[in-house]
Amino acid sequence: MDSRASVFDVEAAAERLRGKPGALLGLLEEIQDSDPARYLSEENLKRAAAALAVPPSQVWSVATFYGFFNLQPQGRRTITVCRGTACHTRGSLGLLKDAASLLGCEGYDPNSEGAFTTADREYTIRTVACFGQCALAPVVMIDDEIYSRMTPGRLVAVLSGAKKRGAKKAAHVPRRRYEGEAAPSVEGARR
Repeated sequence: MDSRASVFDVEAAAERLRGKPGALLGLLEEIQDSDPARYLSEENLKRAAAALAVPPSQVWSVATFYGFFNLQPQGRRTITVCRGTACHTRGSLGLLKDAASLLGCEGYDPNSEGAFTTADREYTIRTVACFGQCALAPVVMIDDEIYSRMTPGRLVAVLSGAKKRGAKKAAHVPRRRYEGEAAPSVEGARR
């Protein structure tokens, strides 16, 4: 039995969610959120099926349909690189390769893998189809912080700074403004 499976009381959560719309989805979210490696182990998928009295194939279908479910252990920190058209044309593939290289993931192939976790399980590098911030491309999210107009130099600074500090979150490295460029406006944010 998976040692992490006993940390979260799947049966109690299933009982609380039973009969509610989206009970299976909610249960899988709670299981993943409670797991230290932020993923759905095979053991926990089986426990979810048994607890809700649904076929294991239904649990597997839901877990594999939604991109936010992880079926492999995840890193403590997550780097998500947008691969949408605007970000792609502004260099997101290079950023993805740079992130992988900087973190020692030399074998990472962005054309065949959607996500990769470093051997020390410190970082998971993943892609997303679009963040919906195309005007700010290329966009990279590190943990819960979005960095717009990312450049290779800023990426190196953010990741190097985070690795040196061993911090939970990378410090924000602001985009350099060039001569003649206006400072960002906050007028729209006051509404």
